[in-house]
Amino acid sequence: YGAMNSGKSDSLIKTAYNYTEQGLSVVTLKPASDTKGDDHIVARAGGRWKVDLLVETDTNIEQFIADTYVNQNKKVHCILVDESQFLDPTHIDQLYEIAKLHDISVVAYGIRTDFKSNTFPGSKRLFELADSIEKLVTMCRCGEQAEYNCRKVDDAFVFDGSQVAIDGEGTVTYTSLCGLCYFKEKLRQSSDASTLKLQR
Repeated sequence: YGAMNSGKSDSLIKTAYNYTEQGLSVVTLKPASDTKGDDHIVARAGGRWKVDLLVETDTNIEQFIADTYVNQNKKVHCILVDESQFLDPTHIDQLYEIAKLHDISVVAYGIRTDFKSNTFPGSKRLFELADSIEKLVTMCRCGEQAEYNCRKVDDAFVFDGSQVAIDGEGTVTYTSLCGLCYFKEKLRQSSDASTLKLQR
């Protein structure tokens, strides 16, 4: 896991390439709610990788892997998941079953918390079940390590709204800040709102 812009999709694509270069089979998937790149995983550096499964709310990932690969004696060496925070907890349970019952490595990439610093349900379940957890580091604009995922609308930081708004849809973008810069922006927005209220 890592904050926004820490290179998660870049890392996934590199991992997929390393597997396939050695003649090993990988299956890639991402939530259907992540419309960026349509049926591809798209990295900031420009890399793209075709997705094998777009996971809908009612998708049974374990059943898909069993029907498409295991029951047809097709070996899968690794399952790579992008934007795993958008998965339902039941999907995470299914990935855990795949890892344990079918002995297939599962590597999930995602962020821990949303722009309000609340844990995504999928991320919470991943942290509960994961055998190992690795952090990808990215930097804040001030030079400190970034921890917080921040949403911007029309280039202004926002701290209210729905949990999911895909980067690049309309005027929504994201950046990562350290704790101090995050709280400075939150305080600035609160102060601006108070000033506007007084002016009215």
